Amino acid sequence: MSDKPDVLLTRAVYAGTIETMEREFTLHKLWLAPDPDKMIAELAPHLRAIAGGYGCNAEFLAKFPKLEIVANFGVGYDTIDVQYCKQHGIRATNSPDVLNDEVADTAMGLLLCTARQLVAGDRYVREGKWLKGAMPLTTNITGKTMGIVGLGRIGEAVASRAVAHKMNIVYHNRSKKDVPYKYYPNLVEMARDVDMLMVIIPGGAETSKLISREVMEALGPKGILINVARGTVVDEPAMIELLQQGKLGGAGLDVFEKEPQVPQALIEMTENVVLQPHVGSATHATRTAMGQLMIDNIKAYFAGKPLLTEVPETKG
Repeated sequence: MSDKPDVLLTRAVYAGTIETMEREFTLHKLWLAPDPDKMIAELAPHLRAIAGGYGCNAEFLAKFPKLEIVANFGVGYDTIDVQYCKQHGIRATNSPDVLNDEVADTAMGLLLCTARQLVAGDRYVREGKWLKGAMPLTTNITGKTMGIVGLGRIGEAVASRAVAHKMNIVYHNRSKKDVPYKYYPNLVEMARDVDMLMVIIPGGAETSKLISREVMEALGPKGILINVARGTVVDEPAMIELLQQGKLGGAGLDVFEKEPQVPQALIEMTENVVLQPHVGSATHATRTAMGQLMIDNIKAYFAGKPLLTEVPETKG
């Protein structure tokens, strides 16, 4: 019998991470199981650790009475019922910081692509339209005002990049921070005053549809919405309607409400909407670091050492 701890991995993660986990643990890959229910039933009486974080609602977690730790692959942990974890003494971790720069780069790339219509420009050349005349003029970002919704670690990384582009920065947060940017306690008022709205907040019930119809109407027909947070934080049907009606200027989206399913209406908007398949942190270096942090949290737990990045809800 192996002395390595059993770990149930709920979803496919970076291949190098899986290879390392197979060396460190007795790894069980739920998404590859011919009979997932059978695997769960066999592990349930003794399993102490779950990794990956996907699908870890209360009903799923309750199947494992001996569960002690859930380690998430990613900074956002809205797929884990942390309140259930807290009530049942289960520790939960995520992988913050290691992906800040990549997500911030993606966010600024989406903004540039949307405002300057770089993807549309690529098609313009490939389809031979340039031979018939110049492409229509686009929108600059220099000197414009960006409103950041969620000035956390990633938000601050975006802000530093936006400042380099000579943009003015304002922000909306749960509370005011000690930063050199104007704070707006009212999100609608901020949306009304900015040119671009950058959304970088956690998912979950508290932020569901925070970017409402009212917020997007305030952003207006020349405003650009960038979402690198979670699809659930935006009222997606309202966004589509406003884009179609010309009441919202454009959108750069890395996340969607029911991804990987993307509304056909968004796919058909090729001039003012840029779409990405949730790749904010998708570089080899970052996914390696995310996976290693997830692994290190599990190893620390079984070694009786302090967890490296425990989420606030389960501390104490």
